[in-house]
Amino acid sequence: MKKYTFLLFFWVSISVLAQVKGNITDTNNAPLSFVSIYLDETVTGTTSNDNGAYILNVNKKGKHTVVFQILGYTTLKKEINITSFPFELNVQLEEENVQLAEISISTKDNPANRIIRNTIANKDKNTDKYAKYTAKFYSRGLYKIKDAPEKFLGKNLGDFGGALDSTRSGIIYLSETVSEIHFQKNPKKFKEKIIASKVSGKDNGISFNRAEDANINFYDNSVTFGSDLISPISTNAFGYYNFRLEGSFYDTNGKLINKIKLLPKRKNDRVFNGYLYIVEDDWAIYGADVSVTGAQVNIPIVDVLNLKQNYNYSEANDAWVLISQSIDFKVDALGFNFDGRFSSAYSAYNFTPKYNENTFTNEVLSFEKQATEKDTLYWNTLRPVPLTEEETVDYKFKDSLKVVRKSKKYLDSVNKKQNKFNLLSSVTGYTYRNSYEKWAISYNGLINDFNFNTVQGFNVSLGGSYFKKQNDTGKWWNVGGKVNYGFSDKRIRPTFFLTKNWNDISRPKMTISGGITTAQFNGRNPLMKLNNTVSSLMRRLNYLRIYEKEFAKINYSEEIVNGIYLATSFEYANRKPLFNTTDYSFAKQDKNGGYKPNNPSDVIDVFEEHKIATLNVGATFVFGQKYLSYPDRKENIDNEKYPSLNVNYTKRFGASNSELNSDVFTANLTQDINAGNYGEFSYNVRGGVFLKKKDIAFMDFLQANGNQLLFPLDRELSSFGLLEYYKFYTNDKYAEAHIQHDFKGAILGKIPLLNKLNLHLVGGAKTLVMADKKPYTEYSIGLDNIGFGKWRFLRVDYVRSFHGGIKNEGLLLRLSMF
Repeated sequence: MKKYTFLLFFWVSISVLAQVKGNITDTNNAPLSFVSIYLDETVTGTTSNDNGAYILNVNKKGKHTVVFQILGYTTLKKEINITSFPFELNVQLEEENVQLAEISISTKDNPANRIIRNTIANKDKNTDKYAKYTAKFYSRGLYKIKDAPEKFLGKNLGDFGGALDSTRSGIIYLSETVSEIHFQKNPKKFKEKIIASKVSGKDNGISFNRAEDANINFYDNSVTFGSDLISPISTNAFGYYNFRLEGSFYDTNGKLINKIKLLPKRKNDRVFNGYLYIVEDDWAIYGADVSVTGAQVNIPIVDVLNLKQNYNYSEANDAWVLISQSIDFKVDALGFNFDGRFSSAYSAYNFTPKYNENTFTNEVLSFEKQATEKDTLYWNTLRPVPLTEEETVDYKFKDSLKVVRKSKKYLDSVNKKQNKFNLLSSVTGYTYRNSYEKWAISYNGLINDFNFNTVQGFNVSLGGSYFKKQNDTGKWWNVGGKVNYGFSDKRIRPTFFLTKNWNDISRPKMTISGGITTAQFNGRNPLMKLNNTVSSLMRRLNYLRIYEKEFAKINYSEEIVNGIYLATSFEYANRKPLFNTTDYSFAKQDKNGGYKPNNPSDVIDVFEEHKIATLNVGATFVFGQKYLSYPDRKENIDNEKYPSLNVNYTKRFGASNSELNSDVFTANLTQDINAGNYGEFSYNVRGGVFLKKKDIAFMDFLQANGNQLLFPLDRELSSFGLLEYYKFYTNDKYAEAHIQHDFKGAILGKIPLLNKLNLHLVGGAKTLVMADKKPYTEYSIGLDNIGFGKWRFLRVDYVRSFHGGIKNEGLLLRLSMF
């Protein structure tokens, strides 16, 4: 063992010594960050950090040519003769002398347009040169906050893990990853294996820096950068951009580089601002220095996102390839003021990899064994970009601090502050934590389940739970219960649950529950309690229809193989009818004709009390599901090329009245399709059929989700906008379909004056078909992203419905998250 330790130390020592290092400044001695440094005629190198410092690993002594390249400055080649390591080389870069040649510009031809057209025409030719490759990828993420608030929504924010100084400013996130990536252009495939990962102050060291997320490719028509943006060399770029040739210069290889100014035709289009650098004759990207606003990427809390890319010429395949990239952002919202940077560097390209059928699988990210356990010595040899002094201090401080913060003494002191009980806690809820033993006891609070309906009147729940974390890979259990009391019907309804989860890989989870509760007649729960409370008290319209259920139930769910999820449950219940016990409302007694009985349909009689057993067996298939394998969990990614299918079989049996027994199959097909520059298309198709038509209990009918509210708080792709609750139900067969297209800024963004409002056009259609009923159809047109400044949370839809020759229309208001 000592022998191997010595060899490792010897190898590390040699690696540390075999370096060219130094500092890079401009002519005013200001440090230059994000400078690409590499040996001439290679695409392997490094970049300078925020202080302008760099470290370039060199394999052997002797004569070398080191290249320093950054957009906006003249590329510098330095001839050096290394006689010993480490070799120090400090350089100073001059600003690029971009000159605009005296070109006769006619009204028919803009020279920038000619350059962009040639670049568009040569996109496939250029990207085919690196249609397959492997590379080493390095990424660093850094978030800084300034003047952080002490509280948010009444909650104490603490010191962000020891990150904040006396002014509540500092680094709140610092991470690094080194990985190996595999890429294939056609069909498009990507795989990443992380060989080292580190997060300042964290034990697990799992960062969220992913190479695929950083793969921002302007050669694609649609560029994913916060949102899907139109590339300046998209095939339809001239519909969104004007271009201006700012000037040209020659790089160190004698290539003429054109600096093109991007001029968006409309302010709020999903486009870039800034500069694109194009290599003359090769018509390839040399570099990019662009930005977008939060409004353009539809993330209003973000002020601006900046992107820089540097490409280098590879003689091995006569191509210009990406070698470094940085993403900077700034956020100022809700009292938080922070900025950050994700920088990355590519090296060790291999453009002739040998792939086989097992190279690319649905696993797109994996971790090498012990990737999160590399020590400081290892990182010092692996890291291609040196740390700044601030980053070095942050690592040292938080690494020492995390040892203290894991101690029982510290955790007990933190819990002592967190566990303080105040008068407001009795209303909002309270949690007593023991972080060292990894358990918590929670009280739900009076406001948690407070609501009103005409059966119970005002009703409130008192409940609590105990949670125990058993390990760091998702093994935990949770037990709890609550007691609900209705002030009008004067009924106490207790319930309990016990849940156990075994891991966060396949997520096997079992829940045992039981007690007495109220349930909606439509098991899909079309109405939120908050909506019904407001509607009842303000307008004397109680839409909630409920019955009482004494039950015992067991659920089990698990992802049995990638993309296939099993969910099954068994319940035995005694179901009883309930009746209105109050007509209380803030509204007048005769408002809207008064309250209706607690019966879901005028043509269905009140059901009789009965007992019944229900078995559900369901499976969800996420076709083509990709996934990320972390050391402690698995994260799944939907594949937008394919839909997700859910199938379910429900058998009701053992009823006190055998006519109530039934067998029904349901299926659900959903998909969200990214339409690139044209927005997003979504659909949801659902259907069901009973094996035999019988006179079953109403709550067992197949039902559609209706809506009679102006401001519903539901998902628009699973409910109808103007359909009465409990209007459509069947004990035979039915089908429904919902489609929607959010055009983002693709249409309204092109209309003068209106485009300044940055509104999004949304169109939709819905249809419902049931046995023995005429079809029901809705069409809608809406405006999303309504608001001002960073606060754009409202959507308005105009809806028209058609059923049996009767037309109806109305407006719907919805909350829209960003």
